Amino acid sequence: MNIRKTLFVIVVVCGMLSPLALYAQATGNTPKTAVSGNTVPGTNSQIGLPYVDFNVRPAKNNGEVVLSLQLLLLLSVLTLAPSLLILMTSFIRIALIFEFVKRALSLQQVPPNQILMGIALFLTIFIMWPTFDKIYNDSIKPFSDGKIGFQEMYKKAEAPIRLFMYKQMNDDPSNIRLFMKMRGLNKPKTLADVPTYVLIPAFVLHEMTVAFKIGILLFIPFIIIDMVVASTLMSMGMIMLPPVMISLPFKLILFVLVDGWSLITLEIVKSFR
Repeated sequence: MNIRKTLFVIVVVCGMLSPLALYAQATGNTPKTAVSGNTVPGTNSQIGLPYVDFNVRPAKNNGEVVLSLQLLLLLSVLTLAPSLLILMTSFIRIALIFEFVKRALSLQQVPPNQILMGIALFLTIFIMWPTFDKIYNDSIKPFSDGKIGFQEMYKKAEAPIRLFMYKQMNDDPSNIRLFMKMRGLNKPKTLADVPTYVLIPAFVLHEMTVAFKIGILLFIPFIIIDMVVASTLMSMGMIMLPPVMISLPFKLILFVLVDGWSLITLEIVKSFR
């Protein structure tokens, strides 16, 4: 009770002082103190505090306009970085497969989505490590050393990612043909003829298709267990008893006995070329 009273008093005092502070700021009667050493104006503190000021003014020339646009583009790229990680790597397939496993086992809250997404993220790093290593050695490191320019760095960073995505669709390039046809482009003969803005959506659709195919195969043994349990309960006259309640332990026992997580992880890694 004393804590509530104390919080209430603090809120009331802050509410009383806020109008006075706003009035003083509006009328220009803000108290000022002499500046000496590290003293900050308006305070009695002797500790030097940093002052950050962002001024907005009209651009003086075209160079400043271009710089502002470049900063805006950079912030946009940083905002979309997680989406790029998801759409251009193996994360899509891994995350969808884990979600199918969770649904097939009839699990609701275990394991939590944060754990599954964390495992998917680290498996993505494990699978994509050769690609990331090539990007760093051929693109980022030479650029930081001043050996290549920005355009060359971009091309060398783009090439390994494009090659990875193209390898996954090598056996079934139907999605590439689909997007090339919708864009009105000619049939590509090599990877160089496929634009990046065509390759990325084709790769996303391919990964979703592969993940759904694997998910169907994962569902089959667990559906059989559900059917057997449901038929047994109906034959025993236990119609009101939910079959999922009985089949869930059998699913978990089967999954643990076959070492399901290790098998799924192994097959996921082997599915990438």
